Amino acid sequence: MTKTLTTAALSVVSAATLFAAPAAHAATGGKAACPTPSKAEIKRSDGSKIDKPARGATAIRGVRVGHIPKGFTYGGVVTGKHHGVTEYGYQWGDDRPNADPRQRSLWVRVLCWPDARRLANLKRLPVTYGTFTGDVRTATIGGRRVLTKEGDGALGDGRYVGWVERKGVVVTVMASTPLVAELDRIVAGVRLP
Repeated sequence: MTKTLTTAALSVVSAATLFAAPAAHAATGGKAACPTPSKAEIKRSDGSKIDKPARGATAIRGVRVGHIPKGFTYGGVVTGKHHGVTEYGYQWGDDRPNADPRQRSLWVRVLCWPDARRLANLKRLPVTYGTFTGDVRTATIGGRRVLTKEGDGALGDGRYVGWVERKGVVVTVMASTPLVAELDRIVAGVRLP
């Protein structure tokens, strides 16, 4: 798969189940319960629009990604809704083909899932891509307690991690093999209001 098809593959599956943007979730303690994509972002995802150059730290509205490794040449929004989960994320990539072991990609995603209360719930996360099944371990990365597993299949090579940011809000990060050494800084830099 080429770099464009990688982003498109994630977008197409999500695009098949796209939705009209919901109203912002109810506030909880002064914080929005979960960032949701705007209609414009849903349209970008549906059309598999590619950003050249890739967006920066605020690529996902309502989320700050404080550490983005250098070397990305493009990026794209990924949105979707299925099985009671709303997902909103951004995927950064470079111009190397997927088969190149030096290929760099990073996918940060927020999932609004009412059943998310504690880390163990992630093993039941009802998503198409990025499930926490198989050889899943608990670890501390970037100062957060996370579930982690090796990337495989549609996720590609690297490390996949996820955590419950707060009730009903899950964050996942997929870093390709060349970025695994920076995963601690990437995870530590993810901030939601």
